[in-house]
Amino acid sequence: MNAIKAMAARGAALGQLVPVLDWGRRYDQGAFSADLLAAVIVTIMLIPQSLAYALLAGLPAEMGLYASILPLVAYAIFGTSRALAVGPVAVVSLMTAAAVGNLDLPSQADYIAAAITLAFLSGLILLVMGVFRLGFLANFLSHPVIAGFITASGLLIATSQLKHILGIEAHGHSLIDLFGSLIAHIGQTNLITLVIGAASVAFLFWVRKGLKPFLMSLGLGNQLADSLAKAGPVAAVVATTLVSWGFDLQSKGVAIVGDVPQGLPPLTMPSFDADLWTSLLGSALLISIIGFVESISVAQTLAAKKRQRIVPDQELVGLGASNIAAAMSGGYPVTGGFARSVVNFDAGAETPAAGAFTAIGILLAAMFLTPLLYFLPKATLAATIIVAVLGLVDFHILKATWRYHRADFTAVLATILLTLGFGVEIGVSAGVVLSIVLYLYKTSRPHIAEVGLVPGTQHFRNIDRHNVMTHPELVTLRLDENLYFANARYIEDYLLARTGRGGLKHVVLMCSAVNEIDLSALETLEELDRQLSDSGITLSLSEVKGPVMDRLQRTDFLDHLSGDVYLTQYAAMRALGPVN
Repeated sequence: MNAIKAMAARGAALGQLVPVLDWGRRYDQGAFSADLLAAVIVTIMLIPQSLAYALLAGLPAEMGLYASILPLVAYAIFGTSRALAVGPVAVVSLMTAAAVGNLDLPSQADYIAAAITLAFLSGLILLVMGVFRLGFLANFLSHPVIAGFITASGLLIATSQLKHILGIEAHGHSLIDLFGSLIAHIGQTNLITLVIGAASVAFLFWVRKGLKPFLMSLGLGNQLADSLAKAGPVAAVVATTLVSWGFDLQSKGVAIVGDVPQGLPPLTMPSFDADLWTSLLGSALLISIIGFVESISVAQTLAAKKRQRIVPDQELVGLGASNIAAAMSGGYPVTGGFARSVVNFDAGAETPAAGAFTAIGILLAAMFLTPLLYFLPKATLAATIIVAVLGLVDFHILKATWRYHRADFTAVLATILLTLGFGVEIGVSAGVVLSIVLYLYKTSRPHIAEVGLVPGTQHFRNIDRHNVMTHPELVTLRLDENLYFANARYIEDYLLARTGRGGLKHVVLMCSAVNEIDLSALETLEELDRQLSDSGITLSLSEVKGPVMDRLQRTDFLDHLSGDVYLTQYAAMRALGPVN
């Protein structure tokens, strides 16, 4: 019996490390049918997206397809989300272009090798974070800062694609550089390319909002109309490719995709050049954190709708394995994408096997369909990117943070402006720093409330907000923050200023909101107790939580405390300042 239990425990542990062993045991015909249907829809959507995002990253189009095959299989094995669709995404593609573009590499082959190495480094970082359970590091990026960064990135990405819509050369990693370059070359605009690009943008925007209602007005069912609407980008690809081929638009100056290698993804290895690793390490860390935040946000949102569970640390392992798989198969950094994950979810995906089936679909496209893409105008792919990323732009966050918290507004605005003005790497780095600075600022000046007893109850509330009972010889201060080195001095100054008034005999610190007291704060409390004692005032604590009390009992602080520690604030008031 014990042996059976031990085997079951080992099986459960292995299932946590390799989730496919868990859900795979329950896989049935119903799940297979649902996953296969979802995979067909996502594959149709992912083919043009993969090509487009590779071009956004400054890489050959086929690398987008390669990054959408083995990484999906790796995530299906190690990931925990039933609906997350992994692959190239806009923001990570832009960050890849910025990271590798800054290296000034001499040839396209070196550029490709650096992108592959960047994927490998990102995968290693994610794996290490997963193994050591460091997913909490992503919390250093606050949601408002992330929203500001993604909004700015969406604008940068859309602007960077205008060169393909206009058929001109333009370069730059910031909005200022991009606009300057576009204006400098605007006179070289190819009118045929502009017509194709503008028409594609207009069509794709209409597809998003108008195609499904139009199809339903023709009598199609809701599900079929929805599926056909999601295939809209493929229609744009087919139509513009046929026009480009039929009218020989390449000879008229229209940039086309050209030769896309046909066949299986190549077996590739990252470069192990120490200088290259050093140059890419910071970018790989940023890409890993941003990719993880984007991915886990989508995964948890979709999982909550079906009451499923996401394991963040295992997600790090899944994304790490996906990026290493991308590096081994000619791809570049990947993560979970919002749009395709929502499509995967809405299409009825039941398990991560839907991703593996999608990988098979992309593999078939890479093996048999790439010759058909030769005449595909790059303007069409640019239109696909523009329409996709403009959905990421949300200036509502500025209004929301302005109304709710000015410090958050400042952080969001600064992140947007720095990203637009200096590029994505400086923007996201500033976002991380601003998130930490904001946290330190907020917690270094904690809210402290003087409280009194609500008549007829044992509850205590802020004397400035409620009609409460107090005692002239007793002051009770509720500390609404953990006590640590950054706020210890502020709390000491506040308490000494409050107790400087005459007539006081007792001070009680109500610690119901305090979950931690570090050594710096403890030393401050000891000094505060000494100063109050010299003035004839006792210092007491109330409602101290168990873990905090355990730590205090390991020191001699309680032995020298001039007052006492009370279980409740009501008990402290009855003992020190009874109210009639």
